[in-house]
Order: sequence, then structure tokens, then C-alpha cells
Amino acid sequence: MAPKGLWSKFARVWIPDADEVWKSAELTKNYKHGDSTLHLTLEDGMDIEHKLDDKTKNLPHLRNPDILVGENDLTALSYLHEPAVLHNLKVRFTDSKLIYTYCGIVLVAINPYENLPIYGSDIINAYSGQNMGDMDPHIFAVAEEAYKQMARDERNQSIIVSGESGAGKTVSAKYAMRYFATVSGAATEANVEEKVLASNPIMEAIGNAKTTRNDNSSRFGKYIEIGFDKRYRIIGANMRTYLLEKSRVVFQADEERNYHIFYQLCASSHLPEFKNLKLGSADVFHCTNQGRNPVIDGVDDAKEMCTTQHAFSLLGINELNQKGLFQVLAAILHLGNVEIKDRDSDSSIIPPNNRHLTVFCELMGVTYQDMSHWLCHKKLKTAQETYIKPIPRLQASNARDALAKHIYAKVFNWIVDHVNKSLRATVKQHSFIGVLDIYGFETFEINSFEQFCINYANEKLQQQFNMHVFKLEQEEYLKEQIPWTLIDFYDNQPCINLIEAKMGVLDLLDEECKMPKGSDDSWAQKLYNTHLKTCSLFEKPRMSNKAFIIQHFADKVQYQCDGFLEKNKDTVNEEQINVLKASKLDLLVELFQDEEKVTSPTGTAPGGRTRLSVKPKQIRSAGASSKEHKKTVGCQFRNSLAMLMETLNATTPHYVRCIKPNDLKFPFTFDPKRAVQQLRACGVLETIRISAAGFPSRWTYQEFFSRYRVLMKQKDVLSDRRLTCRNVLEKLVQDQDKYQFGKTKIFFRAGQVAYLEKLRADKLRKACVRIQKTIRCWLVRKKYLRKKHAAITIQRYTRGHQARCLVKYMRQTLAAITIQKFQRMCVQRKLYLQKQAAALVMQTILRAYMARQKYQGLLRNHKAVFIQKHVRGWLARQRYKRSLRAIVYLQCCIRRMKAKKELKKLKIEARSVEHFKKLNVGMENKIMQLQRRLDEQAKDNRVTSERLSCLETSHAVESDKLKVEVSKLKGIEEEAKNNANRVTSLLEELERLRKELTTTQKEKKTIEDWATKYRDEMEKMVAELKQQNGLLKTEKDDLNRMIKEQSQQMTEKMTRALAEETQQLESDLNEERSRYQNLLTEHLRLEERYDDLKEEITLSVSVPKPGHRRTDSTHSSNGSECTYNSEFAESEESSRHGEVSGAGLRKELPLTTSLTLKLQKRVTELEQEKSSLRNELENKEEQFQRARVRDDEEHKKSRGAELEYESLKRQELDSENKKLKHDLTAMRQSLLGNAGAGAGAPGSPPYKVLMDQLNSSCEELEVRKEEVLILRSQLVSQKEAMQHKDEKETMTEPVHYAEDVHKMKDSGAITQAYLGLKETNRLLEGQMQQQRRSYDNEVEVLRGELQSVKEENNRQQQLLAQNLQLPPEARIEASLQHEITRLTNENLDLMEQLEKQDKTIRKLKKQLKVFSKKIGEMGAGHVETISPGQMVEETVRPVNIPRREKDFQGMLEYKKEDELKLVKNLILELKPRGVAVNLIPGLPAYILFMCLRHADYVNDDQKVRTLLTSTINSIKKILKKRGDDFETVSFWLSNTCRFLHCLKQYSGDESFMKHNTPKQNDHCLSNFDLAEYRQVLSDLAIQIYQQLIKCMENILQPMIVSGMLEHETIQGVSGVKPTGLRKRTSSIADEGTYTLESILRQLSAFHSTMCQHGTDPELIKQVVKQQFYIIGAVTLNNLLLRKDMCSWSKGMQIRYNVSQLEEWLRDKSLMLCGAKETLEPLIQAAQLLQVKKKTDEDAEAICSMCNSLSTSQIVKVLNLYTPVNEFEERVSVTFIRTIQTRLRDRCETPQLLMDTKIIYPVTFPFNPSSLALETIQIPGSLNLAFLTRV
Repeated sequence: MAPKGLWSKFARVWIPDADEVWKSAELTKNYKHGDSTLHLTLEDGMDIEHKLDDKTKNLPHLRNPDILVGENDLTALSYLHEPAVLHNLKVRFTDSKLIYTYCGIVLVAINPYENLPIYGSDIINAYSGQNMGDMDPHIFAVAEEAYKQMARDERNQSIIVSGESGAGKTVSAKYAMRYFATVSGAATEANVEEKVLASNPIMEAIGNAKTTRNDNSSRFGKYIEIGFDKRYRIIGANMRTYLLEKSRVVFQADEERNYHIFYQLCASSHLPEFKNLKLGSADVFHCTNQGRNPVIDGVDDAKEMCTTQHAFSLLGINELNQKGLFQVLAAILHLGNVEIKDRDSDSSIIPPNNRHLTVFCELMGVTYQDMSHWLCHKKLKTAQETYIKPIPRLQASNARDALAKHIYAKVFNWIVDHVNKSLRATVKQHSFIGVLDIYGFETFEINSFEQFCINYANEKLQQQFNMHVFKLEQEEYLKEQIPWTLIDFYDNQPCINLIEAKMGVLDLLDEECKMPKGSDDSWAQKLYNTHLKTCSLFEKPRMSNKAFIIQHFADKVQYQCDGFLEKNKDTVNEEQINVLKASKLDLLVELFQDEEKVTSPTGTAPGGRTRLSVKPKQIRSAGASSKEHKKTVGCQFRNSLAMLMETLNATTPHYVRCIKPNDLKFPFTFDPKRAVQQLRACGVLETIRISAAGFPSRWTYQEFFSRYRVLMKQKDVLSDRRLTCRNVLEKLVQDQDKYQFGKTKIFFRAGQVAYLEKLRADKLRKACVRIQKTIRCWLVRKKYLRKKHAAITIQRYTRGHQARCLVKYMRQTLAAITIQKFQRMCVQRKLYLQKQAAALVMQTILRAYMARQKYQGLLRNHKAVFIQKHVRGWLARQRYKRSLRAIVYLQCCIRRMKAKKELKKLKIEARSVEHFKKLNVGMENKIMQLQRRLDEQAKDNRVTSERLSCLETSHAVESDKLKVEVSKLKGIEEEAKNNANRVTSLLEELERLRKELTTTQKEKKTIEDWATKYRDEMEKMVAELKQQNGLLKTEKDDLNRMIKEQSQQMTEKMTRALAEETQQLESDLNEERSRYQNLLTEHLRLEERYDDLKEEITLSVSVPKPGHRRTDSTHSSNGSECTYNSEFAESEESSRHGEVSGAGLRKELPLTTSLTLKLQKRVTELEQEKSSLRNELENKEEQFQRARVRDDEEHKKSRGAELEYESLKRQELDSENKKLKHDLTAMRQSLLGNAGAGAGAPGSPPYKVLMDQLNSSCEELEVRKEEVLILRSQLVSQKEAMQHKDEKETMTEPVHYAEDVHKMKDSGAITQAYLGLKETNRLLEGQMQQQRRSYDNEVEVLRGELQSVKEENNRQQQLLAQNLQLPPEARIEASLQHEITRLTNENLDLMEQLEKQDKTIRKLKKQLKVFSKKIGEMGAGHVETISPGQMVEETVRPVNIPRREKDFQGMLEYKKEDELKLVKNLILELKPRGVAVNLIPGLPAYILFMCLRHADYVNDDQKVRTLLTSTINSIKKILKKRGDDFETVSFWLSNTCRFLHCLKQYSGDESFMKHNTPKQNDHCLSNFDLAEYRQVLSDLAIQIYQQLIKCMENILQPMIVSGMLEHETIQGVSGVKPTGLRKRTSSIADEGTYTLESILRQLSAFHSTMCQHGTDPELIKQVVKQQFYIIGAVTLNNLLLRKDMCSWSKGMQIRYNVSQLEEWLRDKSLMLCGAKETLEPLIQAAQLLQVKKKTDEDAEAICSMCNSLSTSQIVKVLNLYTPVNEFEERVSVTFIRTIQTRLRDRCETPQLLMDTKIIYPVTFPFNPSSLALETIQIPGSLNLAFLTRV
């Protein structure tokens, strides 16, 4: 009980009301102890006085705070009582349109009488794998909880669905079974889940009917056991039925119908297959027209009949049995129309040739006479004889109806048996989940045997429910170590004993049925005598002796005794059964084959009737006792109920209580009277009472601290949350019995949370008052300051006006003085200017005279200096020439002396023939040089003489100029004298000019006056013209504007039309691409299914151990999306032995048929092309042979041309030498100027070796240059000699022959020398280019290292910022993890550098060997001496040129038997984090393509085919094996795309070749067109992309809801509301809780991994877009299914989280990838939570803002909007209806949730590689040494 102080003024309470059950009121006066009345004000403003009960003095129930109203769980309410429960359900149902609510362990489901979009597959996927408290209440949440507990606890489960007719039990059970069928799937090929769902329309057709309360009311109870195997997949099902309402077959009340199957048959009677049934409209038959309303609105019986037939076929009931069933059912309708007439008072008769009876007999296959006879007669047996007795019409009609009911019951049982056979599991059942759909507690005006059995079953279920609730409460208290106190709860065992105990109601009923003359009246008397005085639960009505009253747990029910005995016996005429057994219809015989003849319970068998069981699953054995065959309906029902309770007790139950909101079937209309009646009857209020008796409110310590932190002071907050909460509670709540501290939770009594909420609200209200006070003070002060500022401003402006007046007076005075001053100054200035002008004239004349004198002196000095300069220059040149002649003479003497010495030395050396020859050659060269030098000296002499003549000419010209200047100066002097005389004449002329000026000024004034007048006239005219021009210009502007607007409108219209058309085409393209990719996915799924079936057939599957191995239902196995033959290795091994094994390989490596045919066709074409090329080659060889013979004949004639050609070659060689020398010099300077760190730095040994080699090369180049000059001179001399020889015709033959031989020897030597020199130059050029490439590579490496250092620095800063935000423990762990990652990366980098250094050293060693060998050979050539005889006899030794390094063509060669090893090392066993792979992104793709290029180069189609097929299948295999590893999938997606791009880039197609370099175009494939394989690779890339998306989704899925919704990124914004029994995930970040940072880190990890693998940037953008779509869709879906998340503060959290995601996109430069647009629905939902929601303007703003949300989503968010604090307001129903009205015209899908399984169609834009294939190096770590570079 809450403290008495809570009943104070303004407290709200609940008072009883006759119409609304409970009504809300507010106290207007404080309650004092002892007051007998309460002063209240109702919500409508009426003041009343509420009197308290004089005996109990119980105060009215307190009302919960508004923020607790509408909670998902009723146990979260602070005050747990009936009015609170009723009001909470009403608010959720009518205002929020929520039909499900938790009440502890019970799910309360209210029938909305409207189809709601909350049962689709998207909702199932949303609830799959979720905890029951994490989502809003739903039947799917209960089903998921049962499924998880079955898998986790290894215990069978039961879902008990109860409620009265029309409450929605059948629909709830159906949706639960649909959930199991969807999330678990079938274990076999038989699609068991479809069969389980298909049983629903069959059972509804034969067991459901329309009643006054429900259009689809189940008229029987059923318990369906859904079986699961050890992997928790559906393997079968079994159904048990209870108490079919057979009386409905022959009787229906007004506005009710018979079972649906009869109306379906009548509606389908026009179909050909039903013509023989001779049916018609349902109004014709007595069994279907009694309710007078055979039609259900919105139901098409003919369409439902098709559904029923399809379900029959799906469950294995063939057409023959279906036809028989329909015949029997149609016969029942005809039997009901058989008219029986009175013959007399004791007998009856059926008129002959009764049409309906005739049809009945034809359909049933029986004789008309027998059936008509036994319908009006019965057989009586005595001890001595048997005789036949007629019966009156009433008894005959009853017998006819009993037969119809009996036949229908048999049909019903037969269908149930066959459904169970079809659903029976073929393998052993591991566990099951049972779904019990049973009638709820019923009470009508007239209650009979059926209601008695129904209420008896509900008593048993209620007892089991109470015990289970009590047990759960006890377990919760013991787990939390709370002292257990016995809770008193209602036990209905006495009522159950009254019914089923010995001498109970059922026992007395069975006993009365055995009496020979037992009747309902005698049975009633026995009940009165036995229980009236002994049992308080049994009562007798005052006004009746044929009724009794039983006090059930829900209410008192009065039962009428009439008909109890007859219904309990359930007898039928035995002879009628015998007639049916003799039927020709096989199905009918099968229905009655288990009938056995029995006697009546009395032994005398009055009426000769047979008693039958209604239990469908009862199987009677032949050896059973006769007593078992005499069981009554009540006894059978009791036994089956006992069996059901035994089953339920062996399982974990889950409860669903269905509530009918009103009797008129109005949608979302809540009748409190009907609702509270059902709440009392179904046990919900009992659950509340049990919970309220203990500690109903339970908070974790963290949640309590977060919610009530506002009530604590800073000193009260400790590091230990538990101790903090204990200290605070001891201060706030004095009575310690009101709460208890558990291990993890705080338990509160009822009302304590409301008390704490009141304290919290008061504290917040005081804070608000203080804030308001401060703000109001600030506003008033601001207003005062504004007024003060205004007064000061007025004063300022007034004083300013006065000051301006004073200043104006002072300014005028000063102006007058200034005018006087300037006037006087003007007079004085005129006088001064006249005097100044006269003085200036005089000064000008004097200064001009002085300047002329000075100029003449300067001119004389200049001429003298000019003469001196030329004389001194001539003297200096004479001295220089004398010195030059002396120096030349000295040089000649010295050179002569040296020449003599050299001549002496040469004379000594001239003794050898070789030196003599060299001397001759040298002398010729020197002669040419001397001749050239003489020519040059002669040319210099000519230039000198020309210069001297030029100097003489210039000197003469200069003298003439000087003479002219002197004469001019003399003339100027004379002119100056004449000017002095002219001064006086000029003064006179000046006076005359002044007079003329005065006259001119007068004329000017006259002209100016005329000009002013003319200007005024012209200005007027111009103004008029301008005005007219302005009007014309305005008209022109208007016309131009109109034309521009029209053109703009047309342009916009065309642009818009073009954009729409483009958008439509793009959408069509995306749809087509998406459809193709979906078909590809389906194809891969079928392949996977085929592969799995093949493995199941060939291999023995090991059975997993029991345990919960389930993943989310939405998860599809990524690892099985590709197929790979397990015999691949064997087929590869056998392919090396011949064509037979090759055929096996082709069989093992499957290709599509179309691809095989195309490749075969291509092979044929290539063979034909090969033969044609071979023939052409033979022809070319023959032509070459003939041309060679002709060349030999003409060789002698072309020697002269060859010599000229050799001359040109030598010139080319000279230019090449110069260029090479220049390049070497530039390279040396570059190396010296760009000395950097590394092996190539100056001073290092490799650098010295390289420089030595370069210097030696330069020296050798100089030597070769000299040799070229010598060879050129020899060539010229030989050419002259040849010409001279041609002129001499008289020369003898021997001399000609000797010269020719000598010339050929020289030519051979020249040729050899030239070739050797050319090879040397090429070698040097290649070495220089190689050195340059190595230098460029080093520069690129240094740049890459610099960039990596920058990236590492940025990454370190980001990690540091992230670590600073983490707690200390997490910070240490993150630091360690980062350090490990850094060291690993450094290790990888060092290994790469080491490998590069080894490669460089090997390369330099190789070059050193080459140069050493070359230098050695050159040295040997110089040292060796040749004798004179050798020169004559031996040819010239050829120059030894070192071999040049091989120029690779970017191909890799491998042997056929190494293909398996290649695939194994490069694909199957390759680790993405390997050192070698990280050298070049996409290295495996490049290696595979280089191998493919070689196979294409050698024209081996078999090798190409096997390599491509092996590659594709190996990639599929590795993805199947490690498909859940993101790094592996990303790695092979990148390499597959790169392989695809390489096939395009080097395909030879012009559209791809335009992106290549000339070298890359040379590497294009030449023999094969691989377009088909490109399509296969594209499909494989699509598959890998989809697998990558699924892998990312599996990683992100657990993070999204926690990080985006539950975690408080901005701490303290959202408060924690009280929760019920089913706790939600805490929003406080624990150790294992995902946060937004977790999502961002994971996204960064994804992005960095893809970048490291070299994934195309466009593909990365598509992946990021898909990631953000998943994040937005999952977050929005959970938001739409979680009421506690729809608040203003949560909207702020979501918008902040979205801004962080956008910031991540900016950091990664991905803002334009379309990812932000995918978050638009989530952003608009968050904005919708924060905007104002009151007026029509707000509604309009919401409609325009939320254009990415559907109408159902907007309405759902508004309905779910929940205030977290008292200061927030709920959204009114009127506002929601306004929104719905405004959005009515939107064309959109009614789907509520976003489809999280959508994968955007992926495209692979062509991305050519700039990497040259010939530069790729294969790391040794790949173990690919068997590959040979070509």
C-alpha cells in the first residue's frame, strides 16, 4: 500500500463507474486519516464527493504518472491494479494503435478487427534473433522466445493461446506457426513448413464457422506439436483436436453459419467437377440457411474453395479422396433436406422418391429403401428376441440429425488423421513446440454441456498458469537472494475437484447415463443432494430446479441441465451405420471401418444406439476391454485434458491472452466492460495481483542511478553504484520494507516508483522554476536596459541638434572672414604675379646666354677626348700584335723541338711493318688535318683584312662627321647673336598680341552666351529623345525578358523531360541489372543446393552435438554460394597422362554448354587459320630462296652502294655516341646532385662501383670515337681507290685480283668493327636506361615511404584521440593492440626492403661481372702483339661484345603439370596478409594474366581453357571455405576485378586499348577472344560482391541497434524509464556493449582493408553505400518496432550519430558516393521525433519534410512517440488523423519496414592499370619458382 500522504490535493485517483468501469478524478482537498469522504473533480469538470467503505475504509486506486501510461509491459506500472491495467491497454489500443502488450509472462493481444501490416516477412526478420524485451510486444516475439529457449535449454516449449470466440486466437496461433516455418526452414526436401501452414486453411474450412462474435470462429480446440531435429529445423508436425461442436452441422443461430466447407461447396457448384454433387445455393439447404445470412463480407467462398483444394493436394490427399470427401459433405447437406412426415402419432414416414434422399443415397452409394426404412424405424433387442419398432417424426428427425453429425465427425477425424500422416516426421524428432488454440472461458444466457466442458478446461489451464507464475516469481526472488515470503494467490483446485473428483459433476453425470431411466432432472437432484451443502462453489438457482451454478475462477456460471445426458452419451442408430458400411463408396467404408457394435451403458440397450468417441487420435486395439468402449464424452474429454495438462507441464509454457475489444466488430473501438470481463476471465489480473503482492517494480542499479541521479547530491555519488543507490534510497524512503536490494536489481513495492517519480518531478519542477526565474529576471533587465538606452539616445540626439546650431553660426562667421581674406589676397596676388612675370623674362634671357657658353666648352672637350681615345687604341693594338708574333715564334720553336724528339722516336718505331702502316694511316690523317688548318688560317686572314678595311672606312666617316659638327656650331653662334637683336622686336610684338587678346575675349563672351542658349535647347531636345529612348528600351527589355522567360521555360521543360527520361532509363537499367543479379544469386543458390544434395548422397554427414547452433533467420549461408568439385586435384594430376585424363578434367571442371560450343567453334577456326598461315609461310620461304639466289648474283654490283650505306651507318653511330655521352654525363650529375639515403648514396660501395663503371665506359667511348674517325678516313680512301680503279681499264688481272682481295679484307674488318661498336653502344644505352629506371624507382619508393609516414602519423593522431576518450582499461588494451599492429606492419615493411636490397645487390653484381669481363678482354687485346706474318695469313679477330640483358615481354611460362601447383600456391593457400601479396595490389591477378598471356602467345587453347576454369573454381572453393572472413572475400573481390580489367585492357578492343600505352598495346592477346570468360568472371565478381555485403552485414548487424539507438552518445540527454518484467538492453555502455565508435572503427577497418587490397575506388563507393543503407534500414526498422526509442531525446541522439557517420564520409572523401542519401529516411524519422506536433502548420511542415518516409511509417512514429519526462506531451489522435488526411494521395507501398536484404545492383567500371607487366617481380614467398619470365 502506498503512503497515505500520496492522497493529497491534486492527486489523481480511479473511482468505480457503471458505464466505463473506472473513471479518473482529481483530489481537490487533502485526505486526512479518519475522513469518510473524498472531494474529487472529474475530467469533465464535475465536482463530486466519493464515500469510502465504512468497513474497509479502502482508499481509491491512485493513478500512474503520465509518463508511465502506454508502457509495453503492464508490470512496469508503478501502481498495479485493475484500472491502471485497463487504462494502459486502452491508451495503447485506441491512441497508439498497438494491439500487443506484455503483462509479465503473458502477451495480451487485442483484436483490432482490421488488417494491419505487421505480419510480413520483414517483421519476422526484424524479430528473429532478438531478445523478447528488446522489441515492442508481438506474437513473433513470443514465438522467438519459445524457439530460443527450446534451442538453449534443450526443453520442449508450448504456446497457449486462449480467449473467447472472436478474440483472435486462431489468427495468433496461425502467425506463430508461420514464424516457426519462416525462421527455421525444413530439414528435408518435402517443404514441411509449407505443409504445416497448408493445414491451416483445411482446418479452418472444416472446423471454423461464422458466429455472432467472430466471422472465423474455431469451433474446436487443437494442439499442434511442431517437431524439430537436432539442428532445430522443422521436420514434421502433429495435431490433436478437442471437442468439435457437432451440433452446428444441423443447427445455427441467427446471423451465424455452418462450417465454411459447406458454403465453399455451394459457391463452387457451377464448376464441372462439382456437377455430380447436385448442389446449388446455400439458401436451398436446411443445414446452411438457418442463420439467414450465408455471406461474410470480404470473403469469396469460391476462391477459398480453390485454396482448400490446393492445401489438400499439398498435404498428399489425392483427387480421388478429395472427390469422395466432397461427396460425403454434399450428402450431409442433402440429408438435412430430407423431409420426414407423420404417419400417426407413434410412427413416421418419408415420402417415396424423395429427391434429396435419392441424391444422398447416390452420393453415399447405399440403397434408397434401407436408408428410408431405418430413418423411420429402430431395432429393439431383448433377451429372447429382436423386433423393429417405428418411431415418431420428432425422434426420426433427431436420428437423422444425429446421423449427419456423426458422419461429419467421422470426416473431420479422417481429415485430421491424414493431415497428421502428411506432417509426420520421417526422421527422429529431437524437440517440439506446441501451439494450443483452445476456447476461452464462456458464459451465455443459456449454458449447456459444451460450455461446461470449455470452462472445465479453462479451470485446468488457469491452475497451471497460476502455478507457473508463482514458480517464476519464486525463482526470481531466489536468484536475486531476496527474502521469500509466501504470496497468497487464488487456487482453483476446489472448483476442479467439484467437477472431476469422485462423486463430482462428471462422475455423477456418467453414473446417471448408465441408469436405465436416467434423466436430466434426476441428475440435477443428485447434484443438489451431493454438493449443495458441502461445497461453497456450488449453488442452486432460486427460480429453477433444472439448473445449477458453479463459481469459476472468472465468474459464476449457471448451467441448464437439459441435454446434458444426451450430449454426454452421443449415440446414433446402429442400423443406419450398418447401411453406410455396406456402401459402394470406398472412402465411406474407410470412415466406418473402426465402428464396433456396443450395447448401452444400462445393458438393455434402449434404442439400439452406438456410442462413439470424439477423440481424434484415440486408437483402439482389438484386445481392449469392453469398458473402454463405453466411455462417455465427458470421460473422454477428461482423459484427453489430463493428457494435455501432462504435456504442458512437461514443457515451458508461453501465454497469449486474446481480448475482444467490442461485440460490434468495430476497428480499434474499446469497450471497457467487455475488456475487463475478459481480463478477469483470462487470468491477466491474477498475474497482476500476484506480482503486486511482492515487489513488482525492479530496477538494475545502473538504471536506477541514471534515472534518479537528479535526486542525488554530488557527495552522494560514489564509484560503487550499489552503495550509492542504497544510501540514496535510505534517505528518500524511510520504510525499508518498501524495497529490497538484490544481487543485480532493486525491488520496490507497488507505488514506490510513482513516489520516486513524484520526487523527481518535484525536483525538476523546482529546477524549472529557478530557470524560469533567472530567465524572467534576465528578460526584465534586458527590457530596462533597452529603455535606458533609448532615453540616453534621445538626450544624445537633442544635445547634438543644439551643438549643430552653434556650429552652424560659428561656421558662417568663419566663412565671412575667409571670403574677406581671399578677396584681399587676390588683389595682392595679381600685383605680385605681374612683377614675377617681368623678372622671369629677364632671368630667362640671361640663363640662356650662360647655357650656350657652357655647351660650347663641353663640346670642345668631348671632341678632344674622342681623338685621344682612338690614338691610344691604335698604339695598344700595335703593342699587342708585336707581343703575339713573339709568342707564336716561341711556340713554333718549342713545337719544333718536340716534333724532332717525336720524329726521332717514330724513326725508331718505324722499323716494324705494323707501325709503318699505322704511321701511313696517321700521316694521311695529319695531312688532312694540316690542310684543314691551312684553310682555317687563310679564312682567318681574310676575316682580319676585311675588318681592317672596315675600320679604315669607319674612321673616314667619323672624320667627316666631326667636320660637319664644327660647321654647325659656327652657324649656331651666329644665330645667337642675331637673336639678341630680335628681343626688342619681340617685346613690341607681345604688346600687340595683348591688345588682340582683349578683343578676342569680348568676342568669346558673346559666343559663350549664344552657346549657352543653344545648349539649353539641345539639352531639352536630348531629354525628350532620352525619354522616348527609355520607353523604347523598356519595351525592348520587356520583350527580351518575355523571350528569355519563354526560352528558359522551354529549356527547363526540355531539361526536366530529359532528366525524367534519363532517370527512368537509369531506373530501368538498375532494375534490369538487379533482376539479372538476383537471377544469378538464385542460380548460385540452386548450384549450392545441388552440391549439398550431391554431398549428402555421396558422403556420410556427421550429426552435430545437441546445443544451440542457430543464427538469425535472415542469415543465409555465405559459404555455400559457390560449387567446387572435390576431385579437382585428382583430375589435375590425371590430366598430365593423356587425352583421356584431359577429358576427365573437362568433365570435372564444369563449363556451361553454350561456352563449350563457342570454344569448340573457336578452336576449329583457329585450326583453319593455322593451316592457312602454314601454307603462306611455305610460299614465303620459297620466295625468299629465289630472292636469295638473285641477291647473290647482284652482290658484286652493289658493293659501292653498300659502302655508301656503311658511311651513313657510321654517321648514325657518331650521333648515337654523342647522345650516349650526353646522357651519361646528365646521369652522373643527377646522381651527384640527388644523393639520398639508401644503398645508392655517394660514398657507399655500390655507388663507387657504379661510378667506376661509368668512367670506364666514358673512356672506352672516347677510344671508340677515335677509331670511328680512323675508319671514316679509311672508308674515304678506299672509295677513291675504287673510283680510280674503275677508270683504269688497262690494269692486268692479277693486280685487279690482289687489290680486290685486299679491299675485301679491309671491308670485313670495318664491318666487324662497326658491328662490335654498335653492340657496345646498345649495351651502354641499355645500362644507362636501366640505371635511370632504378633511380626513378628509388625516387618513387622514397615518395611512397614519405606518404606512408604521413598516413601513419595521421593514424597515430586519430588513435591517440580515440584512446583518450576510452576508459583506462580499454585504453591500455587499445594501446597494446595498436602496438602489436604497428610492429607487425614494420616487420612486413622491413622484409620487403630486405628483399629489394637483395635484388639490387644481385643486379649490381651481375653488371660488375659484365664490365669486368669486358675490361679484361680489352686489356688482353692491347697487351697481345701480332707478328707481321699473322697479319697476312689470318683474318681480323672479331670484337667480343658482352650479351645484353634479356628484354622481358610480360609473360610467365609454366608447364602443364605445374598448373595444379600454381592454383594451389597462388589461390588456395595464399594468405591475404602475406608479405609478398602486399608488394603490389592485385599481384595474383597479374600473375594469372601473365600466365594466360603466354598460353595465348603459344596458341594453346586447352591451356587457356583449363587455366581459366581452374582459376574460377579455385576462387569459388576458397570463398566457400573462408567465405565468412571479410579480408579473404575483399582480397579476392579486388583480384577478380583486376583480372577482369586485365582481360578487357589487353583484349585488343579499341574501346579498351585507347587507355593503354604503346607498350601495353603490344602485349594484347593475339589468338583468343575471351569475351565469354569475361562474362563468367563478371558473374563471379557479382557473387563475391554479394558475399562481401552479407559478410559485412553479419559483422555490422549486432552493432547497429546498440550503437545507433541504445547507446547514449550524448550522456544524460535521454532518461531511463521504468521497465517491466522483460528488461530491455541497457543504454549504458558496458564492457561488451557496442557503441557508435565501434561502428565507425569497423567501417574504417572495412575501408582500410579494401584500400590495402587495391579495390577499385568506384567499387569501394558502392560498398560504402550498401553499408550505410544497412545501417539506416536496421536502425529505422528497430525504431519503428520500439516504443521506448520514440522520444525527443532519442531523436537528438540519432541525429548526432548520423552527423558522426557523415563526418566519417568526409574524412574518407566519400560524400559523393550516395551513402548519405540512404540515411535520409532515418534522418527524417529523427527530425519527426523532434519537431513540434500540434497545429495544422506543423502537420504541413511534417508532410513536406518527411518525403522519404511512407505514410505508414510517419503514422507509426507518431503513434509510438512517448514522452520521457512530464514536460513532454503526447501526440494527439486528431493530429495523427490530420497527417493521414494530408498524406492520403501519396502513391506508395503499404510496407512498414525497410527491406534490409536489398542489395543495390553492382557495376564494375573499367579501371585500366598503368603497371607494365614486364616490370612485375614475383616474390619468393609465393613459392612460384617453377614460373619462367618470358
